[in-house]
Formats: sequence, C-alpha cells, structure tokens
Amino acid sequence: MSKLKVSDHFQVVKLLGEGSYGKVMLAVHRKRGTPMALKFFPRQSTSLTSFLREYNLSLSYCTHPSLTRALGIFFSTPSYYVFAQQAGLYGDLYSVIVSEDGVDEECVQRVMAQLSGAVTHLHSLGFVHRDIKPENIFLCDSSCRWVKLGDFGLSRAIGSTVRAVWYESPFCTPEVQPAKKAQMEREWEGTEEEMEEMKEMEDLWITVEPCIDSWALGVLGYCLLTCCFPWEESTHDDRGYRRFKEWFDRETEKEEKMRAGEWTGEEEIDSYTIMKENQRDNPPPSQFEGLSPLVMTLFKELLHPEPKHRGSPEEILSYLGGPWLMETEIEEKRKADEAEKEARNIREGAGVEEKLIREGRGER
Repeated sequence: MSKLKVSDHFQVVKLLGEGSYGKVMLAVHRKRGTPMALKFFPRQSTSLTSFLREYNLSLSYCTHPSLTRALGIFFSTPSYYVFAQQAGLYGDLYSVIVSEDGVDEECVQRVMAQLSGAVTHLHSLGFVHRDIKPENIFLCDSSCRWVKLGDFGLSRAIGSTVRAVWYESPFCTPEVQPAKKAQMEREWEGTEEEMEEMKEMEDLWITVEPCIDSWALGVLGYCLLTCCFPWEESTHDDRGYRRFKEWFDRETEKEEKMRAGEWTGEEEIDSYTIMKENQRDNPPPSQFEGLSPLVMTLFKELLHPEPKHRGSPEEILSYLGGPWLMETEIEEKRKADEAEKEARNIREGAGVEEKLIREGRGER
C-alpha cells in the first residue's frame, strides 16, 4: 500500500461525516481536479483486513448507480488507512428528514425505488449491507432524485455467521432480542461465582441473510413518511413495537382465515384487499395513523417479525405509484369520483342529443 501525504495530492475542502469508523472528508484531487470523498480509518482501531474488505467490496461490487463506489485510490498515512470514493455533495438523507420541509410522498417513493434496486443488486452478488439508515444514504442532488447507499463496513457475505449484537435502535432486527438479555446478564454485577458462570455463557451467533436489509428498509420507509421512528427498539420491552406486534398477529390471523375460505367479498383476494377490509375492525397502531392500507401492506411484508417470512427489497417496486398516505388516497378518490361524474354527465348529454337528432328525423 502506498504511503502518501494527503496535502500533497488532495485539497481537503470540508468534513462530510464522522463516526465510530473514522471520518469522511470532501477533497479535490490536485492533478485531476475531480471532487471525491476520502474515507479515513484510524490505524489504531482498524485492522488492515477490515479496511481492505470494505474497500474491495465498494470497488468491485458496487456497480449499481445507487451504490457508492470506491475510485481505485487507497493509501496509508502514519495515522490512517484511506480510500477515495464517490462524493455525495448534498449531504445525507438524515439532514433532509430532520429539515423543516421534511420529505414529500413522491420523494419517499423515489428514494425507496432507488434503494430497492441498489439493495437487490447487492444481494444478487451475495452480500448483505447490514447498516441501512438515513446517515448512510448520500444525496447527489438537493431533490433526492439520485441517492446512493454507502458505508459497507458491516457488509458480509450471505450465509456467513456473525456474533449477534443488540443495540437500542429501531433498525435492530427483533431476531437478535435474545442478545439483549445476554448482554444485560454479562453487565450484571453479581457474586464472584455468578460472574464466572456468566463468563462461560456462549456467544449468540446469527446467519447473515437478506432479510436483515428488508427490516431496515421498512423502518426507513416509515421514517421518511413520518419524520420519526415507529419504536425506539424492536423488543417486547418497547411499547411501540409491542403494539405493532399485537396488531401484526391479529392481522395475520385474519388473513389466514380469509385465505382459508371465510372471505365473502367480490374483489380478488390479495394482501392489499385483506388489509383494506381488516382496517375497519383492526386499525393499525396509533404510530401508523395516516398511512394508507397500501403502504401498511408493504410494511407488513418488510417488518415481519419472523425473518424467514420477511419480504424482499424487490417487493417495494410493486407498491410504487399508489397512495402511501391516507390524505393522498382520499384526494385520489375524490378526483376519481369527480371524473366519473363528469363522464356520466357527458354520456347522458350525448344520449339526450342523439335522441333529439332522431326525433328531428322522425325516427322513434
């Protein structure tokens, strides 16, 4: 690996982001004159293996337009490992969500469509991102017409095993809830004998599967629509998640009964039809108030508590174009009713005119 002095080859413009991994700086290559993001990893806390893993994954596999790609430049300094990647010049999605304007429904669907394609592409190559959140989605323009998913430090191959780590976040999947109990037990201060027993506890391991990203996309979609999170953590200790799980279980039970032959409606039976019918006597929990049956059907797929039954990111594409907010659905229905009324008036007017013409001709 080349050893370079950053200032000799790059003009550093500003800090773009900072986290536990290190920092990202916006820079301009002195010879090429091109802007790029330099990602700095502290050598004291970063193994060369993990640095090269992220660099090579970003360079070789992130070929989708909505994945942030490395630029083929990597080097070291006395304090950091560094590689260059495409720069999101307009910040990240988090800054848009917390802004006064928020994100409109059309923009939400536009962002989710791009991320669906990016994550599906990554999965097709055998990798799971494992860290989808607003701070890792970068903007290539101010209107979110082009976004890029980045930060592949936690990405791993599908089927590999990793230590289950619980953290207090709505993006943490419910299947790692047992790790919370184990973590709390490890931190518990007991007698010397009890502490020895705790040390002998085996670590919990989980298999890396695409459903991890599906869960994160579901939480992200909710966050974009409402500018808040559906719950603080996805465990039964959290009131918001517990209400969602109770609603989900009732919804699943009703769907199973309908599919078993108890459905008496005339419409074709599908998840959306069932959701719309069920909202009368099984309304979603209060934090989902204002969201349409269409997007609730999508959330029911992506936020399935059982990982093996969770929908794929590609399913998002089936829900685009329809109303994701109740106010949009009501407005679309009003416009449709007006259009139908106008069409009916035209048909009736045409019928009267035809009758008058026939009468003028002496026809009956």
